[in-house]
Amino acid sequence: MGHVVLIYNTIFETRSEIRDILLSGKTIGLVPTMGALHRGHISLLKKARQENDIVVLSIFINPIQFSKGEDLDKYPQTFEEDCKLALEAGTDIVFAPTSKEMYPDQLKTKVKVLGVTEYLCGEKRANHFTGVTTVIAKFLNIVPCDNIYFGQKDYQQFLVVKQIINDLNFPAEIVLCPIVRDYDGLALSSRNRYLNKEERQEALCLKEALDAAKDLITAHKIREVKEIEYTLIHIFECYSLVKLEYIFIGIADNLEPITKIPEGRKVLIALAVSIGETRLIDNLLLQI
Repeated sequence: MGHVVLIYNTIFETRSEIRDILLSGKTIGLVPTMGALHRGHISLLKKARQENDIVVLSIFINPIQFSKGEDLDKYPQTFEEDCKLALEAGTDIVFAPTSKEMYPDQLKTKVKVLGVTEYLCGEKRANHFTGVTTVIAKFLNIVPCDNIYFGQKDYQQFLVVKQIINDLNFPAEIVLCPIVRDYDGLALSSRNRYLNKEERQEALCLKEALDAAKDLITAHKIREVKEIEYTLIHIFECYSLVKLEYIFIGIADNLEPITKIPEGRKVLIALAVSIGETRLIDNLLLQI
């Protein structure tokens, strides 16, 4: 199958194809996206290609994970280019349903995760993760895969999906893949294309702040979270177009906030900013 990409827009067609694959005993890797593919997405597809017999890419701009006033209406749509990139990365199937296909009637059942959704983006974006977990649960039913792939840039999303897989006994392994960065260190994101030249330069504040945090913790052995946060706030204040949304420093496994960096634990440093009308996130995982 790898020489062409099969494109399906309906759940029925996709399930029929997946049923045949499962009966043949082949393994399936799923890469869920909202399209507008970049090298970060391609790295997920290539990882899935290495580890599975069949690679499925989903492209679906999920309306129920956008809050009022967010960029649902202008989210980039580049389907033809996405399919070309997917083919080059070794994708076998693209599942690209419409909103009406995924939500034909008023949605009365949703999947909600507690705990790890209460911090970071979950605190700022009402109902966002309920939209994510609901659509991922649907995908895992439509495409019952062996492995599902997420990038570290959306680390909180990874934790949330990991929770529903564990709690609801989906037979999939979740795989976390490294952040892919541009030549100057900016984490790749479909939303980067919103930035003008000046805003793109200002976006480098995220990598600068993460590098500073790493240096404070590893080289200077700073352990007080407030001291680290103070330095990062000062960095963001030097960028005139940047509006800081949050700095989060906590335990990586469960997003437990901390006041002091503990020894022997993996720590997450996560940042979110707005630059003009564009919201960007980035993070760093450190094993202390």
